Amino acid sequence: MNSKPSLSSILMLWGLLTLPGASLAHSGDDGHVTEYDPVENEFGSYGPDMKSSRVISVDMNDDMRFKPARIKVRVGEVIRFEHNNSGKLMHEFVLGTDEYLTEHAEMMKKFPNMEHDEPYMAHVAPGKTASMLWKFDKPGVYSFGCLIPGHFDAGMKGEVVVE
Repeated sequence: MNSKPSLSSILMLWGLLTLPGASLAHSGDDGHVTEYDPVENEFGSYGPDMKSSRVISVDMNDDMRFKPARIKVRVGEVIRFEHNNSGKLMHEFVLGTDEYLTEHAEMMKKFPNMEHDEPYMAHVAPGKTASMLWKFDKPGVYSFGCLIPGHFDAGMKGEVVVE
């Protein structure tokens, strides 16, 4: 059995890691806020000078659920997400389209130790919190999920409804 990834797998991984990302500012356990260059994509935008219009707290737990699992926002709102991991396992919050999250979750199964720090993801260690900023400037229904292998398939996903 060949243990090397195929060329198509490598190209798919490269494509996923180099997508024009949904950049956001986020902070990790140390509270340091990372800023990214301005970005626009199909589900919103980020700019380093954005100020949040409101804060939405999202709990992640080992029942493989987000609370809340459905979030409603208005077009144009800048949301500061405060992610709290109340479980004993690592969890993450990844914004995107349903198609992107499903593809990325499958990629994570093939490469479970893949490390990346994309600006549209918040990795949250057990008992810790992390925050992100994101502007929802286009109406629609978008997705979020935990793409750690097994978590997404177990139902750790939700949606953002932008009206």
